[in-house]
Amino acid sequence: MAYSRRAVSIFVVLIVVAVTAAQAGEKNAPPSQKIPQGSKVFVAPIADGFDSYLKDAIAKKKVPLEIAINRDQADYEITGTAETQKASTAKILIMGNWHSREEASITLSNIKSGEVVWAYSVHQEASTHGKRSSAESCAKHLKDAIEQGK
Repeated sequence: MAYSRRAVSIFVVLIVVAVTAAQAGEKNAPPSQKIPQGSKVFVAPIADGFDSYLKDAIAKKKVPLEIAINRDQADYEITGTAETQKASTAKILIMGNWHSREEASITLSNIKSGEVVWAYSVHQEASTHGKRSSAESCAKHLKDAIEQGK
């Protein structure tokens, strides 16, 4: 009888793992939507003013999107998070590195459907220009995605 319970328990665990893996595969599936050039995009406020750096980077990198002032006028919305960690005294003295550590993650979502169309994360251990560098990296990869039709 103990053998039967163990077999049933293992079977249940395997089913749960299979269902979870199938759901994770659906969540990680590539988006079904392409980003048309010239689309209107609203950049939502992001911590520490990163949204301003991102808007500047989109213009500087000539990303083929139009920045909308109001969310109501946009087709897509960029949301995200950003974090800066200034170099510690020890890092400066021991390693001679005064550059900040930057992390940013942004997503581009279709406002009507709510579908995440594109996402990107950047981690720079020693960022020369701080938030500007990570924003430009995000903009560059967004431009590449639009031009490649992904």
